[in-house]
Amino acid sequence: MATETIKMAPTRDGFGQGLVELGKTNKDVVVLSADLTDSTRAAWFKKQFPDRFFGLGVAEQDMMGAAAGFALMGKIPFACTFGVFASGRAWDQIRVSVAYMNLNVKIGGTHGGISVGPDGATHQALEEIALMRMIPNMTVVVPCDCLEAKRATIEAAKIKGPVYLRLGRSAIPVITKESDPFKIGVANVLRPGKDVTIFACGQMVYESMLACEELKKDGIDARLVNIHTPKPLDKDIIIKAARETGAIVTAEEHTLAGGLGSAIAEVVIQNCPVPLKMVGIRNKFGLSGEPDELFAHFGLKPADIVKAAKDALLMKKKA
Repeated sequence: MATETIKMAPTRDGFGQGLVELGKTNKDVVVLSADLTDSTRAAWFKKQFPDRFFGLGVAEQDMMGAAAGFALMGKIPFACTFGVFASGRAWDQIRVSVAYMNLNVKIGGTHGGISVGPDGATHQALEEIALMRMIPNMTVVVPCDCLEAKRATIEAAKIKGPVYLRLGRSAIPVITKESDPFKIGVANVLRPGKDVTIFACGQMVYESMLACEELKKDGIDARLVNIHTPKPLDKDIIIKAARETGAIVTAEEHTLAGGLGSAIAEVVIQNCPVPLKMVGIRNKFGLSGEPDELFAHFGLKPADIVKAAKDALLMKKKA
């Protein structure tokens, strides 16, 4: 896949497109924004459906409470803000007002991960997968590109209960097609392989694709799985991969504490223990910088995934 032929778009754009599509097809969908309407792409819905858009100002806790109220009245509210504010400032409201009652509230948390770039640590959500997946009743989805984000947004409206969508700011490669299957909770095998399995979500799916190509040069046949739903996990595909390849690597743009890698490790250790290496952010806050520079600094590049895969294979040989 030549780099110059790849379309680039942020996953937040897919979220905005999905909201507009839902606005056309489902009169119960409403959108709430906490003063970041343009940045979250909620503005696209607002422009076409102003009567179903509600601006709450810089008041994330208020927005989650209002979303709970809309859900109790039979609406399907999408509450939009930066992921760091949704998961941090409004965590108590999400837990008690939304998830405890299993309300049909969907949360669009944009600007996830270090790919936010120059905005720096205060605006880079590195912990929200962990914060959201630990809440009972919550579904967590991390799309790998703009098209998948659109599909995930539309599918989120179809399932009952709260959903957290982790979305990005920076333009990233579009690696899926409109016709590709997508179902919340069902992972997609993007590449078969027999030696090691790489599980990735978000932008790390593309980085893992590049890593697979490098591993191939060294005679290593890597399976790649887009595990776009950290909760509920597709346990069957994880256990199958553990049994068939005997080694696993996880890759995420998120802290390793409680994120995708931790979730997969919980499944593996209880069902089919095999060597497992994790690629992610190790107990650090973010930094200001360009996304590519930050990915290199925090060890999220294809070379880091290749090293993890080779380490896992070495562990498998010694087992």
